[in-house]
Amino acid sequence: MRFDLIQSLSLAGEAGIPNDDRAGARDTLGWVIDGATDLGPPGLVGSRGGAAWLADEASAALAHAADAPAGEMLAALAMRMAERFAEARAREPVGRWELPIAALLLARLAGDALECAWLGDCAGLLRRTTGEVVRLGRLPVERDRETELAKSLASHGLGTIKGRDDAVIETLRGTRERPGLVVLGVEGATDGAEYQRAACAPGDELLLMTDGFAALVDSYDAYDAAALMAAVARDGLAPLALQLRAIETGDAACTRFVRFKTSDDATALWLRIGG
Repeated sequence: MRFDLIQSLSLAGEAGIPNDDRAGARDTLGWVIDGATDLGPPGLVGSRGGAAWLADEASAALAHAADAPAGEMLAALAMRMAERFAEARAREPVGRWELPIAALLLARLAGDALECAWLGDCAGLLRRTTGEVVRLGRLPVERDRETELAKSLASHGLGTIKGRDDAVIETLRGTRERPGLVVLGVEGATDGAEYQRAACAPGDELLLMTDGFAALVDSYDAYDAAALMAAVARDGLAPLALQLRAIETGDAACTRFVRFKTSDDATALWLRIGG
């Protein structure tokens, strides 16, 4: 079996700020990467932000990685990012919070099954030809935690992170310092990585999403998993992206759906399994 690319879409959260998401697909591998928003100015890896740098490097590495079981591929990717960071680093980080990190979900075809591995909160949906929809990746526990944190800081103003230097940024930096973060980083570790194996067959369809796009299901309750896959099959990704942004611009103050940014980078990759 192989992956056939049907559509891909990636939107920056703000048109004036670079998109830190990446996605890609090759014959038997698909992936989405969500670079975590930088909490300080560029400089650690040169003039480019660390989130975009890490997402770019990881996506390029996966595009050329040797085929291997998903867990081995993830471990090799983590080591490669540590090596590339050692080469690219321009100075010592101000704190651990400045180290680039990202969420990642990769899906690999292996015989008659789909192997998934992930770090962080990217999400996937597998729609079988029977109509059954299987959730891939972590349930939105981390997004729930982020929502609660945003609520606790709402008095400082929500809707944007970049360019700020206040209690919101200091708190977010503190969360990056805590031990046990489950992310793709530059320290060579895959601690907390999770894995999943699901039966699949030609004709099944796969939707891989960063959390900015998965918000349609996980945060805004615009769809459940089955309804989202039905909408993708019926209309494609572009109308869903418009709906996503309409929900967010209609709540620009982030009061109905409490969140740090009015709109996050949002990426989706729609693949079909071919025989």
